[in-house]
Amino acid sequence: AKPSADYTDERRLIMPLAFIFNTMSYLYEDKTYEIIGACFEVHKTLGNGFLEAVYQEALEEEFKLRNIPYKREVHLPIEYKGKLLKKYYIADFICFNEIIVETKAISNLTTNEEAQVLNYLKATKIKLGLLVNFGTKSLQKKRIINEGYFK
Repeated sequence: AKPSADYTDERRLIMPLAFIFNTMSYLYEDKTYEIIGACFEVHKTLGNGFLEAVYQEALEEEFKLRNIPYKREVHLPIEYKGKLLKKYYIADFICFNEIIVETKAISNLTTNEEAQVLNYLKATKIKLGLLVNFGTKSLQKKRIINEGYFK
């Protein structure tokens, strides 16, 4: 049986969209790749089992070696109805002035850590956060997008 004209027309529309979505690059793909490469190097060298502060210090050294621009322990102000609150967040790193990098050294990432990074993104209006866990046998990493930024 021959497909109906409607079916053929739908396929012509869907296939180009699938091609576009499959070939789209990630937000800050190259910069993310550089940061994650530095994280893998730190994890490969130290393994798991150290305190979070040890990984942060080692990651700072790796960022320097790779010439990745960063700021460490950045205070992130929080606004409520246009007024700055006394409380603030502290991000482990902001790289390239565009990507928040939050490090952990725990047995497994949960939605609590993801929510923490999402809150950092909302507070700063930064588009992308990377959550990296050095506490497991294999490095865990998650890209978190500030979807509110794109609305």
